[in-house]
Amino acid sequence: MKSLFNTEAYEEILDRIENLSDSSERQWGKMKVAQMLHHCQYPLKISLKKHNPNNKSNLMLKLMGKFFKKSLYNDKPWRQNLPTAKGLKVTEDKNFGEEKDKLTGLINDFHQEKDRKEWDSHPVFGSFTPEQWGQMQYKHLDHHLRQFGA
Repeated sequence: MKSLFNTEAYEEILDRIENLSDSSERQWGKMKVAQMLHHCQYPLKISLKKHNPNNKSNLMLKLMGKFFKKSLYNDKPWRQNLPTAKGLKVTEDKNFGEEKDKLTGLINDFHQEKDRKEWDSHPVFGSFTPEQWGQMQYKHLDHHLRQFGA
């Protein structure tokens, strides 16, 4: 599985984002491209402790999280139209250029942590190894870039 900590995969993701435009059309789902760029910031912010989702320790959410945890970092691509967690949905319009710059900055920040050995637990899915954090971030970005043909 590719990892955002791997320089080649990191550069691939940045190139794919660079190939997007404000007029990029979705292949599935409801988000516009700028909304997708904003949505993709959440997992990176969570890992970098720049966002704490308000899930109030929902037992059902944590149980579902344990069931789906391995799918976050395995080699199997996610299927199209998966539901989005309520707190991570983006419904308001966003500025493409601003969201692209913010996402690129967060990807750069995350990649700079490639040698970090200790990571806090995810608020829903629990603990991950550094390798799993990198794989999970790559997989989420890859999913949404494929959504827009990038």
